[in-house]
Amino acid sequence: MARETFKTQRKQVGLNIRAGLYDDLSKLAKDNGQTTTFLLEQAVEHYLRYIAPSQETVRPEMMAHLRKSIEKNRKLYQLLAE
Repeated sequence: MARETFKTQRKQVGLNIRAGLYDDLSKLAKDNGQTTTFLLEQAVEHYLRYIAPSQETVRPEMMAHLRKSIEKNRKLYQLLAE
């Protein structure tokens, strides 16, 4: 995944994130002389490159078994939650 420069096409998005999380992000950006947009782009790039691919390592048949088990035991989980 190539890093984009500011000359590449951009898309404006609206975010609705926890206030404390945004405050931490803004402070970090300011302390490092960066913009919040830059830090968010870095975080998204990191997620797409390293986190998302690792979530696909679970074999489909294992996920199917897990989903079946959850559905089978849903009533028990609800009773235990109460």
